[in-house]
Amino acid sequence: MEDVVIRIVELKKSFENNRVLDGVNLEVERGKITVIIGKSGSGKSVLLKHIIGLMKPDSGEIWVDGVEITRLDESELNKMRTKFGVLFQEAALFDSMTIWENVAFPLIERTKMRKEEIKRIVDEKLEQVGLFGHDDKLPSEVSGGMKKRAGLARALVLDPPVVLFDEPTAGVDPVTALTILRLIQDTQRKLKKTYVIISHDIIGMFRIADKVAMLSGGKIIAYGTPEEIISMDVEEISQFLEAARIKEIGGKK
Repeated sequence: MEDVVIRIVELKKSFENNRVLDGVNLEVERGKITVIIGKSGSGKSVLLKHIIGLMKPDSGEIWVDGVEITRLDESELNKMRTKFGVLFQEAALFDSMTIWENVAFPLIERTKMRKEEIKRIVDEKLEQVGLFGHDDKLPSEVSGGMKKRAGLARALVLDPPVVLFDEPTAGVDPVTALTILRLIQDTQRKLKKTYVIISHDIIGMFRIADKVAMLSGGKIIAYGTPEEIISMDVEEISQFLEAARIKEIGGKK
């Protein structure tokens, strides 16, 4: 199990009479890009919130680096969350802070590093995402794509082993989306971290994913490489992929 960083076992979650997760089983491999796809309302965001302990399941287990997290108290959960960086859908930047200050914020709040060390790390992360030279701008002064880049730099600044992405290409034009996808792939290949992405951008995600998990009916109904998913003879998968024109592209390039 040393190559599995996250293991989800029979995870169930309901909201009133709505069963959102109905026995999810999934293993996320270390050092890979795993993409979770599914229709709107399929429970992808709910699953992501369970992985970082923001929600408690009705039943089931979530193992992170060999620790079962669903029974941890808040103090233990906070310690566990240091393993994760998160890029939220809207980047979740502080409007009153500059790009540099936003990226530096986790280091200032969670570490006792000296100013010189903080500056070195922040400048390095900004350069990695192509924002060096834009560090003194406010979020309102940059494009949506640049906000996503800043959010990624902040997610990486504490050097977490796992980074979670919530719809990283949502709300940007296709050209910017492609740039963000390439940036995600380039940083993952360089840093060798585990990336978990939930997304509606099926075409783009099939280009960068190592493994794809399809969530439907509260369960993972398919898991494999993009090529394996495309070749599966399952009607629901075929309909979903054909709607996204995946078969015209032929998988990851």
